[in-house]
Amino acid sequence: MDHIKVTQEDKDVFNRDGYWISPKLLTDEEISRLRAAHERLWAGDWDQEGMPLYHNYIPYSQDSPKLRKLDNGWWINDTVHEIVTNPLLGEITADLLGEDSIRLWHDQVLYKPGLNGQVSNVGNVGWHQDYGYWGSSNTTNMMTVWIALQDTDLTNGGMMTILGSHKWGLIKDSNTFFEQNLDILRDKFATENRKWIEEPCIMKAGQASFHHALTFHGSGPNHTADPRLSIVAHLMPGNTAYQEGEHRHPNVKLLGPRPYIGQKFDNEFFPLLFSRE
Repeated sequence: MDHIKVTQEDKDVFNRDGYWISPKLLTDEEISRLRAAHERLWAGDWDQEGMPLYHNYIPYSQDSPKLRKLDNGWWINDTVHEIVTNPLLGEITADLLGEDSIRLWHDQVLYKPGLNGQVSNVGNVGWHQDYGYWGSSNTTNMMTVWIALQDTDLTNGGMMTILGSHKWGLIKDSNTFFEQNLDILRDKFATENRKWIEEPCIMKAGQASFHHALTFHGSGPNHTADPRLSIVAHLMPGNTAYQEGEHRHPNVKLLGPRPYIGQKFDNEFFPLLFSRE
């Protein structure tokens, strides 16, 4: 992974827009290995056995080419592990969020099948806030790092963000990842006080989009014949702790059988990526 240093201008863009696209972070060799990791994961070829996928495994069917999604790929694939726990992702996130340390919350392996010209919204990802699912953590100051494994734009279902939406706070019922009608969600979340400005994340292979956990984002269909592949790292401050929330995230069970309010997510399931100390 190519080292970069976040500038004050980069921080200003992130604070203004709620997201920032990095220069190319991954080498061509790392991109190639992550694409191969996709193939192996979906084929059930794992580097570690006996590690259950604890939530959100979505298989692929040609009859219904929905988005394929796998959480905690780092448990079972060495290449995914190497990338999503890279200290550089933690350092960049710490700089953008203004934190002293960063841990991995969890990862996602995302595969959006190509529709090859078919008219369908079946691969869409609904407008949502990531923190809409993360209320079990006691801070909204969290980050998603979406890494493109091919050149990505709106033709192949690239991500779109809503500029400045991280400043709206947590919006009720924003856990709408799986709602595929983007227009209905736009009408639901846009108000006079919430200016709805959509901006596509146009990215080259190996670039990463860093977006705040409160930033609304979603994506449309992949019109091409090729799948859109990505690796995602969800990151949190190093001292993030458990709180009771409206939605209990599956990560909570990784704290043990009787988690308590204020218990930190600091065990082996949430590795430390970066610390200024």
